[in-house]
Amino acid sequence: MSEATYEYRGLERDIAPAEGRLGVLLPGMGAVSSTLIAGVLLVNAGRSKPFGSVTQMSRIRLGKRDAPRYPLIREFVPLANLADLVFGGWDIYEDNCYQAALTSGVIPETELAAVRADLETIQPWPAVFDHAFVKKLDGPNVKKAATKMDLAEMVMRDIENFREKHGLQRLVMCWCGSTESYQEVMDHEAFQTIEGLEAALKENLSIVPPSMIYAYAAIRMGVPYANGSPNLSADIPALTELAARKNVPIAGKDFKTGQTLIKTIIAPGLKARMLGLDGWFSSNILGNRDGEVLDDPDSFRSKEVTKGSVLTSILQDDLYPDLYGDYYHKIRIEYYPPRGDAKEGWDNIDIRGWLGQPMQLKINFLCRDSILAAPVALDIVLFLDLAARAGMGGIQEWLSFYFKAPMCRPDLTPVNDLFAQDKKLRNTLRIIRGEEVIDHSGLDYYESA
Repeated sequence: MSEATYEYRGLERDIAPAEGRLGVLLPGMGAVSSTLIAGVLLVNAGRSKPFGSVTQMSRIRLGKRDAPRYPLIREFVPLANLADLVFGGWDIYEDNCYQAALTSGVIPETELAAVRADLETIQPWPAVFDHAFVKKLDGPNVKKAATKMDLAEMVMRDIENFREKHGLQRLVMCWCGSTESYQEVMDHEAFQTIEGLEAALKENLSIVPPSMIYAYAAIRMGVPYANGSPNLSADIPALTELAARKNVPIAGKDFKTGQTLIKTIIAPGLKARMLGLDGWFSSNILGNRDGEVLDDPDSFRSKEVTKGSVLTSILQDDLYPDLYGDYYHKIRIEYYPPRGDAKEGWDNIDIRGWLGQPMQLKINFLCRDSILAAPVALDIVLFLDLAARAGMGGIQEWLSFYFKAPMCRPDLTPVNDLFAQDKKLRNTLRIIRGEEVIDHSGLDYYESA
């Protein structure tokens, strides 16, 4: 193994082996979770391939270009084997995982048949739910308790029972539930310290959402946690402090899947070529349960904030006011039941080139919401488990590649450029394995010659 670039010597990690079974805890057992679980089972059965999963399909370059090595990422770092994953979770509906997959309509019934028996054994536990945060949904499979702290303790008992029942060595939790109503309460005193949050849970403070209860329960139990939605969840000072104190990896927020994925691919290219931007109009139609939830203005606002934040950090309008100082950015999501999980996104982008002359880009992305999200959730789970075994607690900014609104240190600006995120992820893997960081400058090949 070659020695890492000098700035990173000593940062390589002793990574505990991925021995035994890894429990995957999923709050929200709807389209994304059922597609993830069915997909892993189908891959393990040799009936499909894990397209879209970086951990399973991608290779990583190690060493110089004139003597490169290209191992698979899952062979370069000791990731959990897909055959060792055990799934469990919570939902407000009582459908088992097979029924949920049928209802979602993402994977054809003919393909699900091969893993039906295994899917039917996965029955969701009663969920923590508050109708005030998700107004468009309601279900019977809901926990009842006197306080929100009691609900958190019930979640912790679920986790411990799951661990004992399946003989699990390690656990990871990834929120795959619905988008909760937007709240501008980050600065509330209850969220600044763990003592304040625990008091708020005991006092049933109304602004504490269900996703935060799950995050608190996971971190308290030493379980790595990721937030796949735009909810205010683990990204409050109280929980980031608790995660750092307990050395528990956390990441989020909001899976980067369809339209925002394209946005973080296109915007860096426009900026790299110094093409100006007058306006970017994004519209989606979506007919699954997520689309129904986002039909509520308060839930849509949560999504709008994370989807809208990516351009600001990529384009850096403060540094390039002539190019990006006055563009118009509008986002629309429309609930359209006939499409189900087949989401369609339209983007109209008005740009300016040489001498300020106008041009346009038109993008029509006919995608599949859960098909894009499932491999993202899988990668996050596997990488968070890796981080835990490597002793990497707190915010895992190197996983920003997977999120619309990446968590990072409060005094830093999040990185949203997909290519910068990809470099960050791969260089982090190189660093913790003691390999040389790759910066792609290429000067050394010519100066040494």
